[in-house]
Amino acid sequence: MDRGMTEDAGARFRQAAALLPSRLRQAAEGLSREQQSRAEELRLRNGYPITVSGPEGEQVIPGCEQQRLTERDLGQVLEIATQASAHTVLEQVRNGFVTVRGGHRIGICGSGVVRDGEVCNLRRLSSLSIRVARSVPGISAGILDGLTVGGVLQSTLILSPPGGGKTTLLRDIIRAVSDGDGVAPMRVGIADERGELAAMYDGLPQLNVGRRTDVLDGCPKGTALLMLLRGMNPQVLAADEITAPADCAALEAAANCGVTLLATAHASGTEDLSSRPLYRRLLDGGIFRRVVLIRGSGRSRTYQVKRLEGGAAC
Repeated sequence: MDRGMTEDAGARFRQAAALLPSRLRQAAEGLSREQQSRAEELRLRNGYPITVSGPEGEQVIPGCEQQRLTERDLGQVLEIATQASAHTVLEQVRNGFVTVRGGHRIGICGSGVVRDGEVCNLRRLSSLSIRVARSVPGISAGILDGLTVGGVLQSTLILSPPGGGKTTLLRDIIRAVSDGDGVAPMRVGIADERGELAAMYDGLPQLNVGRRTDVLDGCPKGTALLMLLRGMNPQVLAADEITAPADCAALEAAANCGVTLLATAHASGTEDLSSRPLYRRLLDGGIFRRVVLIRGSGRSRTYQVKRLEGGAAC
């Protein structure tokens, strides 16, 4: 791994670890620089020791084996993350997470308070997951030629099982297209429903998505895609994890307006994808012209680009 990238990744981890109470933060910062650079999440569960997860799996942070976390510990994380305004954030947890400065995301579990059929709050915290937000600039460089024709980006669908790195790759393709890094520069609109691509905080992207990029977050993807299409005149529209008929309908509408599309989906390959009616419609309609298959994980991860013709991979 490049030394500069390792140090930057370690700095991102320490920024996320700063959300922990002091005794837990000191333990997390005691991990080696290599461990810090590869860490993906910090997990806190009421009654259990704190753990760190990465490509090798989830393990207890050394020195914390006998430290059983309490609900108070979990509450302190939210107090630190929200600058003592946790009660305000907890009223906005319908999506089950909070994005904080730096783009780090805190997933929250507890007892839901339901009003009119919707979760409006959480009480009695039981688990937190602090996801370390990182960009990996340049990871798309090796495949950009395969995604373009005459230097112009083609509509592309990125596939992998959960946790395969789809979002990270999509983010870097967006950055490259927006900045004109290896491809013709284009205006990009991101429908960032869960805040995972740009990680907006106080109106600013916390992760690098390029200078010609407009972000609409917190809205359902289908709605956000159409709002961006109508209001921002994008040349490219991007969305992470297409899962609903409304998402597909919005993508079809954008394609019919001549907009290039970038999206991801959970699938092991095109055969897996085409077996599901939701995605088959997109494939048969020729909405996407390229597909990227992500294999492996960590340093062994590879990217394979295929052309799509009439719903079939070539």
